[in-house]
Amino acid sequence: MTQTPLLKPTSPDRSIVHYSITWQQFKLIQAGFAESRNIRLSYYDNTIEILMPGRDREFFKTIIGMLLELFCLEKNIEFEPLGSTTQERENEVSLEPDESYCFGESKPRPDLAIEVIFSSGSANKLKRYQVLGIPEVWFWEDGVFSLYHLRDRDYEKIERSEISELATLEIELLSRCVLIAQTSRLEAANTFRNALENNSN
Repeated sequence: MTQTPLLKPTSPDRSIVHYSITWQQFKLIQAGFAESRNIRLSYYDNTIEILMPGRDREFFKTIIGMLLELFCLEKNIEFEPLGSTTQERENEVSLEPDESYCFGESKPRPDLAIEVIFSSGSANKLKRYQVLGIPEVWFWEDGVFSLYHLRDRDYEKIERSEISELATLEIELLSRCVLIAQTSRLEAANTFRNALENNSN
């Protein structure tokens, strides 16, 4: 099957960035947005970003989550979907991933965070996750995944997940089905499920 090209974004993110913000100021701003829907706040290095996700980001993060959860269901893997639950370390960092998960059992921090990238910034995001100690981070950018696993205090780029529950997940298959989903969610799910069944036979 020919790989479906990545469609050009039609509904981009909007963001506002402010510098020289203290943690205390950030917490006041965060409280002010507590009831706001579709607003994501992040804080790191005295900088706050107020993100209003576009339709494209929401589409891809939801499709990736759908397929990952389908993988877990097909493989009988227990998981806890945490979505964009805020992850913080006091006075240092606060962020809301596009998707996040615990596998096997619930934990204080997710095992995996997933970020959809439409502009540069993945390296800076890795620094934030490093502070939080998130074991694995995946970036979806330009139609492909980049995977990073935390070793000691630094992230190392990897080819496949080192989370034990996801060790058999073929990232190329996942990428292909995310792209298929641009034209048909049903075809993407069926292609993914059939490939999983064939690989298990």
